[in-house]
Amino acid sequence: MEPLGESVMRTPHNGAVVQRRSKTRSYRRSYRSCLGTTSRLCLTPALTTRRLNASRRAVKPQTLTERVDPAHLALLVKSEWQLSYVTPLYQFRHTQLKSYSKQLSAFIVAERQQGLAVEVSELQNSYRVSLSVLQGLTESENDPETVLIQIHSKPLFAKQDEPQRSVWSGWLTCIQGSPEYLCSLSKDFTCLPLFGSRGPEYLSRVVKSWFQKTFDCCFGPLEINHTSLQWFVALWVDCHSQSNIQHLKMLWTVPAEPPLQIMYTVDPQDAWDLWNSVKKEEAAKEAEEVGCIELEEVSGYLEALKSHFYRHFRLDLSAGILTQVSTALGLAKDTGRIKMSNSRHVIATLTLLTECALLKMPI
Repeated sequence: MEPLGESVMRTPHNGAVVQRRSKTRSYRRSYRSCLGTTSRLCLTPALTTRRLNASRRAVKPQTLTERVDPAHLALLVKSEWQLSYVTPLYQFRHTQLKSYSKQLSAFIVAERQQGLAVEVSELQNSYRVSLSVLQGLTESENDPETVLIQIHSKPLFAKQDEPQRSVWSGWLTCIQGSPEYLCSLSKDFTCLPLFGSRGPEYLSRVVKSWFQKTFDCCFGPLEINHTSLQWFVALWVDCHSQSNIQHLKMLWTVPAEPPLQIMYTVDPQDAWDLWNSVKKEEAAKEAEEVGCIELEEVSGYLEALKSHFYRHFRLDLSAGILTQVSTALGLAKDTGRIKMSNSRHVIATLTLLTECALLKMPI
């Protein structure tokens, strides 16, 4: 499994004008050019160093209600989202969201009428689309504003005076993305690499199709790998003294015939005490930056949890793969599904996921 890290891919400033008919080719060529020829195989020292990001700042709870619309915040934390990565959007403008809303609405209707999005649906063939800026959901000056997408429609047999309701929601965001990469992008590109959606799958496909055709970007599935899930375990348990995690649940898949799934539940105080003991041991080995969590601590903590499980059940989880993590702060699955249950930790969760999305983008 690849450790987490930050992207080092840069777009050189050569002043060239990107032509519409070849912008994808130009973008991908420039995306690669900063790495050199050998870096396509991930062999360059610079790329390897950045991908092996072995230190993270500990999570600091933030009161987002002071800067984010409470309705938008409630939407983010009450739902389970399916994640994707998105390559930079060509000639996307935050000032044109009202126009994009009309275009996307017309596109959805056209796709339905042409039979390109044929699906058993309980909705009428009329949609109201809203693209808006999710104000306040940024962390650094380089982060583009988060974009919220909502689709409203009526049930198929709704009364005439019945209002439309939200049937699909999604967002595009970039929280603390690599500043070197963001600053190196041409002004024609906007980087919002993390995409979350909930609602009918056929609407997700149509929305992605419209973005791809309009902004010449690419979407791809964003799985949360074993290493990323381990980071979620450590980051969330580290918050227990500030926000009661209530439980630590880990789902492991152990190779067997048929595959064996094990739900490992740890008492929150036991999880916290074990985490503190691991941190003290690592701190005693060498001086660490205050307020940071090191990869060695994360690995040591997971090893301690697996050792504890083995002592009780004589089953070695080292042979398995961590596929799901949950606490009262959130839920993360290897399939790319995420739920943020506490608004004070939304920024920290999206920061880690933004990093995952940047790493997953094709070179």
